[in-house]
Amino acid sequence: MKKISLLMIVTSAAMFLGGCAKGNTPQTGSKADTGRPEDSLEIMLPVNRYKLNSAAEVNGRQGVCCEKDSFWVSGSASLTKYDKEWNVIAENTEPFKDFDIEVNHIGDIDVFNNELYIGAEYFMDGVGNNIQIAVYDGDTLELKRTFPFEPESGQLECSGIAVDPDTRTVWMCSWVGEESGRYLYKYDLDSGNYLGKVHLQMPPQWLQGIAYYNGSIYMTADDGTADDNEPDHLYRTNIAENATSCIVTLERTFDDVTRQGEIEGLTFDKENDSLLILYNRGARIVLGMPKGFYEGYDKEISEVFTFDTEPADN
Repeated sequence: MKKISLLMIVTSAAMFLGGCAKGNTPQTGSKADTGRPEDSLEIMLPVNRYKLNSAAEVNGRQGVCCEKDSFWVSGSASLTKYDKEWNVIAENTEPFKDFDIEVNHIGDIDVFNNELYIGAEYFMDGVGNNIQIAVYDGDTLELKRTFPFEPESGQLECSGIAVDPDTRTVWMCSWVGEESGRYLYKYDLDSGNYLGKVHLQMPPQWLQGIAYYNGSIYMTADDGTADDNEPDHLYRTNIAENATSCIVTLERTFDDVTRQGEIEGLTFDKENDSLLILYNRGARIVLGMPKGFYEGYDKEISEVFTFDTEPADN
């Protein structure tokens, strides 16, 4: 687990601001009395409500996605398909066998029209290389095609990937901090072409997962320290068309999981209006790699927590 500045969390929670700016053009919507110039006001994003419903242990420590009557979970080097009762339907423990360059790591994943979207890479001790945007068959879990990655984007790692079917785009996030972790990276869903990046204002630290749902992009951040029993968080933003930046809202603090550890991917079950979060516990994580176990554990446990959701009162 990594540490985040207390100032960052307090500031994010206090402002609860979301929305995007294209240059200095103001966005329409509710405006808060912030004392800032007119052209710097952003849309206010009310926070949704989440109630913990259940938890299920899964085979995979990285990502989760949902479509219709199926769940998919990614391990660092595995893909597993489940039914809605968390029974295993299919599994691929050799997902990299058809790649032309060396990769060893899968992050958070997404699904669209029964195709899995995956950010694959070679990851070791906090450094990512050979990033690939890969698409797998949702039934066979076999590789179908890859997208060209744009190295000039400045993205140094891929911790998660999300499909926005409304604008037919694909978004990627980076766990690696500094410049790489302060942006979301945008690709065309149909052609795979790189479309640009959006600067996260008040960015979370150590982004792990990303998902698109009802017009917003949600991100999980591994920003609590497990040694100190600090929880991780969910963040949210809206990205306007042609935006170059966006304000990030603190959406939820996960202080009700089994034990604090490492948050990973997320998804939304549209059929049941629920949020699913993948959380790992038991292993000590150093530079993104498991390095031994906490007292009382001899293995890492990966769980998907399901939260019932309700829209915020506007």
